[in-house]
Amino acid sequence: MNSLNPDTSAALSLLSARAVRERAHRLLAMGLEDKLQNFRIDLGRMEAAVDLVLETTRAAYPSLDVPFHSRWRHFVTGSDNRWTNLADATAWKDRAARARAEFDLAITSVFLDAGAGPTWRYHDPKTGKAIGRSEGLGLASLAMFEAGAFSANAAEPLRADAAVLEKLTVEQLQHGMQVSDSNPLVGIEGRADLLRRLGSLVAAKPDVFGMQDTPRPGGLFDQLVMLSHQGKLPAPTILSVLLQRLGPIWPSRLTLGGIALGDCWKHPALTSDDATSELMPLHKLSQWLSYSLIEPLQTAGIEVTDIDGLTGLAEYRNGGLFVDIGVLAFRDPGDAAREHDVSSPLVVEWRALTVALLDRVAEGVRERLQLDATALPLAKILEGGTWAAGRVLARQRREDSSPPVKVISDGTVF
Repeated sequence: MNSLNPDTSAALSLLSARAVRERAHRLLAMGLEDKLQNFRIDLGRMEAAVDLVLETTRAAYPSLDVPFHSRWRHFVTGSDNRWTNLADATAWKDRAARARAEFDLAITSVFLDAGAGPTWRYHDPKTGKAIGRSEGLGLASLAMFEAGAFSANAAEPLRADAAVLEKLTVEQLQHGMQVSDSNPLVGIEGRADLLRRLGSLVAAKPDVFGMQDTPRPGGLFDQLVMLSHQGKLPAPTILSVLLQRLGPIWPSRLTLGGIALGDCWKHPALTSDDATSELMPLHKLSQWLSYSLIEPLQTAGIEVTDIDGLTGLAEYRNGGLFVDIGVLAFRDPGDAAREHDVSSPLVVEWRALTVALLDRVAEGVRERLQLDATALPLAKILEGGTWAAGRVLARQRREDSSPPVKVISDGTVF
């Protein structure tokens, strides 16, 4: 591929957190001029949003010692930090070996975390509780990982091997996720297909994913270590590597210059004079994964910098917060009752506005607490925070705690 191809260069420019933030704020600016086709914006309600985020954060973290928003939070039940307890009791060859296993777990678990739907539950054998949504998905995927469901070596269960992932069946995933007619999981086929695609890509790239071992997603740890400088690695670099290395696994979406654009969609208002016209990158799952890889890197001795270089997550809890509290309102009230495809301009607009408004909430929260972005990065505000506040409002307003925008999902976006 000719690296000077203008379409290729344009595509690569979209595979970054900077592009997500810049284009999201472009749409917000249009919305503030009342020029968007699907939503109106009422910044007068932002104060109430900041109030709720602060209230929710203080309830969960009274000392304001908030951890990062990441997959690792979902492996904790009460005082039982399941992964940390398991990892600390494991005899690792070195810190890198543990990091590769944590990358394996984070990548497979996040790819299984595209929303569970309102009815699915994981019946946790350790507590006897039925746990839904992301927490349930997290515990179910951790149980599969601990049992060696993704490992090619029975003597070494805590790993995910490309050879196993690329042959994963829907039935195996249904078993591990406890899916049945009475316990349906949205998009189970899409999730299984995503893990198979992951396995095939990793197997085909041993130079990337098998530098220190047989090909496995955790081999990406060694790639990132190579990109660190004096023990430091910027968080946006994590995202760029994920998007460029794992981009081809996403199903039949937009491509440009031969490059898969991942979680990137069309919005007619985002016109430009190059090949990226009307394209809105969001990269929700990849950014969620980027946040989730920070802690394994830190544990391995790599200092992750510029964490606020990543953006807020364009998903239904954060987005639901702004609709439910009145910052965003449907231009056509009838849209609240309709189902919308994830590729529709309405959903793309909602998700993009969510990213830009999260930056505004973060500014408001920091101003109230008199803290800066170093002390309170966006990753902590999301955790404290906006995601939890969105869930609180959903529970108050709808019996099934569903989001205020009805999205048709294939299990690979949310």
